[in-house]
Amino acid sequence: MKSLYVRMCIVFCSVILFSSLFAFLGSNFYYQREVKPLNDAKLTGMALKLQEFSKSHPDSIDEYLNSVASLGYKIYVTNDQGSEQFYGKPFRELDLDEGQIAKVLEGQVYHGVAEFPSKLFITGFFDNELRNSIGVPITMNNESYALFLRPDADIQFGELRIFFAMIIGLTLLFSLWFVMISVLHVVKPITRLTAATKSISKGRYDIKLNTRRSDEIGQLASHFMIMSRELERTNRARQEFVANVSHEIESPLTSIQGFAHSLRDSTLPDEERLQYLSIIEEESRRMSMLSKQLLTLSSLDYDPNLLQISTFDLRSQLRQVAQIMEWKLAEKQLSLRLNLSEISLTGDVNLLYQVWMNLLSNAIKYTPDGGEVVISASLAEGSCQIRVSDTGEGINPEELPMIFDRFYKADRARTRENHSTGLGLSIAQKIVLSHSGTIEVKRVKGKGTTFIVTLPVL
Repeated sequence: MKSLYVRMCIVFCSVILFSSLFAFLGSNFYYQREVKPLNDAKLTGMALKLQEFSKSHPDSIDEYLNSVASLGYKIYVTNDQGSEQFYGKPFRELDLDEGQIAKVLEGQVYHGVAEFPSKLFITGFFDNELRNSIGVPITMNNESYALFLRPDADIQFGELRIFFAMIIGLTLLFSLWFVMISVLHVVKPITRLTAATKSISKGRYDIKLNTRRSDEIGQLASHFMIMSRELERTNRARQEFVANVSHEIESPLTSIQGFAHSLRDSTLPDEERLQYLSIIEEESRRMSMLSKQLLTLSSLDYDPNLLQISTFDLRSQLRQVAQIMEWKLAEKQLSLRLNLSEISLTGDVNLLYQVWMNLLSNAIKYTPDGGEVVISASLAEGSCQIRVSDTGEGINPEELPMIFDRFYKADRARTRENHSTGLGLSIAQKIVLSHSGTIEVKRVKGKGTTFIVTLPVL
């Protein structure tokens, strides 16, 4: 398989060569159609003047023909007895039949330039043949002769012919050379991108490309660098995800195995036996919740548009969430304040219900006893904004960019106590994004945290 550089060089060089060929063919057509008749008329006029001069100055015609030949013309003079004479350089071929010479001797004018046959690749302008000339009858030494005249291209255009040939040749050579350099300039970045692709396929993401170019190649390299960093982040997140899932599953399994082994002891008191069974039940519930959350994330990752869309009353749904979480609020003696407008939303009722449950559960979890949680919902500029605020300790600024990462836990000691998996906010973000909405967090250290969900109103 040819490389891209070789292919592009072949294409561009072929374009140049074919363009030169078509340019020559076009010039040949122009000569045959426009220039050749003009040359025939010009040479015919000159030959007729020689004819007149021979009539008026019969004694000086020989010297005059030599003078004309020295100015860049070829002249051939012959008669019916086979006598012939050249003035200037001889013709390359004396290919005119005797019948045509006889017609000129009889008084006809021979238009060989105009009648010269057209060829595809030869213009005829420089064709040094006797039939490519103008013939007229003249009188020399009181005898009739046929005179044939055409320009001597070597004298009239010799230097120009070499000059233009050099111009055309050098133009083609430099054009081909510059094409190869230009193609290399285009192909080289693509070659580097190919090498970078191979590096990424081998798991190496530390690639460096020239992104200073402002053209499409530079933009491609810039986007490729962004893609590489995103792939590296995704790969790292995948590895961390697998490690976190393994850890989250291993921890309850270890507990279940340990306490199940202890239950085999027949001398174990009933009080401890019930306690161990309670722990096994709680760890099993924790694994069940983890599997459901992972299944939800997997479904949203696979097809974010897999939603069961319907229209529902948002205020009614938020009140229902508050009622379900009432026992947790009472347990920590938290006050819940609702500031809800009548809003009809279009979306997946069950998934959005899970978002409010996750946000309210987090707010209760991180709000100290006696604190306050506020849920508000309002319409603004064609969208619905839902806020869930608490009066907890807030989130550290360095933790804000990672708050929606999977398995991220801001306070690992407290989340272990609460059996948190670190997937709640990731699931909430996925659900909101699948509804073409946004979710963001605002914090004031020591004064609490506010999660803001914005959803389009259809």
